[in-house]
Amino acid sequence: MFIDTVPTPDLAWQDEALCAQTGAEFFFPEPGSSVREAKRICGLCPIRSACLEYALDNDERFGVWGGLSEKERLALRRTSH
Repeated sequence: MFIDTVPTPDLAWQDEALCAQTGAEFFFPEPGSSVREAKRICGLCPIRSACLEYALDNDERFGVWGGLSEKERLALRRTSH
């Protein structure tokens, strides 16, 4: 009998995310494209902090999460250590 010991993250917060209602193209733009619109939407999102926490905990390397770009999340990780 196999018992799963890896906890499954609770992703219910994603149902409330504004990005889930707008489309991924804003949050995963082509290289060199602006992330301004994604950040604007994130700024209005009620679960922005949960999103950012998820991205940092899971080392999300692409896209805008919790209002921060890849480079901004990397800088935040570096300053928090």
